[in-house]
Amino acid sequence: MKMAQTEASRIYQIEAIATPKNITAHLNDLGLRVGVEILMVQKSRKSGIILHQDNRIALDASVMAQIEVSEKKQQTVLTSLDQLQVGEWGNVAKIATTGALRRRLMDMGITKNVPIRVVKLAPLGDPIEIRIRGYELSLRKQEAAFVFVEKGVEE
Repeated sequence: MKMAQTEASRIYQIEAIATPKNITAHLNDLGLRVGVEILMVQKSRKSGIILHQDNRIALDASVMAQIEVSEKKQQTVLTSLDQLQVGEWGNVAKIATTGALRRRLMDMGITKNVPIRVVKLAPLGDPIEIRIRGYELSLRKQEAAFVFVEKGVEE
């Protein structure tokens, strides 16, 4: 299937890239090659955001239409924290950023395998309030987009 036909929160493996040489070279520089696994983070008709090696990469729909992928069988669904609704929860699976932001999130208690629940959303949706390790914490959606969770069912 083409990458443009994929769904968000699923893991895919790149099977073939049929873009012009300059675009293929750029994709290779980003680490996107045949055989590489990616996580489709967000998807719209015009573009998509994928996660590869803790890097979020935005791709235009015209480029995604030229990349052939196959879905990897997975037992859990990964989704970014900013995509969860009030009352939904999950266990932290990955923090997809580096440097100061990663350190700051980890200092706030957001580490692997820790349960996290969305408690409230601000009236305009940003920031979001989460419950983690027994306390409430507010995060900007921009920060929450770097935290990936294995989504749980309603408790």
